[in-house]
Amino acid sequence: MKFVFTDKKVNVPNYIHRYAEKKVGKLDRFFKEDATAALTFSVEKDRNKVEVTIRSSGTIFRVSESSSDMHASIDAAVASLERQIRKNKTRLEKRLRQGAFERTLDEELVSLVPDGPEEGEYNIVRSKTFPIKPMNREEAILQMNLLGHSFFAFKDEESGGSFAVVYRRNDGDYGLIEDEG
Repeated sequence: MKFVFTDKKVNVPNYIHRYAEKKVGKLDRFFKEDATAALTFSVEKDRNKVEVTIRSSGTIFRVSESSSDMHASIDAAVASLERQIRKNKTRLEKRLRQGAFERTLDEELVSLVPDGPEEGEYNIVRSKTFPIKPMNREEAILQMNLLGHSFFAFKDEESGGSFAVVYRRNDGDYGLIEDEG
């Protein structure tokens, strides 16, 4: 697994990078050789935040954790990634490395409550571009859950490649928005 470290408005010592590489590296058994882990470290409101994004075989895993200690944030992020992988084990077995689930996962599960959205004007503060891949609806829901997002845009193979969006409803079920054309 390749590692890319980014420090946002903070100087993280090398031993923290090594610690993160060691901890996230334990997840290497799940991924094929092409996996890349991008780790972003930052400090917001006296909280040490780490974001981990792992890209492997067209699948993206993303978690963000924050705590008062950078080591604890890294541990929580790794636990969240393991939880995501375990939760979607049967769907992921085709995409991950052969035999990835033969070893047992660490049972240390940490969950932090995410901050709620702020009220105010509708200011676009971030813009992203990404390739919209053709996939079926179940794959799109899986990818949305792995990213921790509430929606996911994709080209629906079941509708001849037309643009579609799956989203998580307040009742816990999923919805689908399809292009009329």
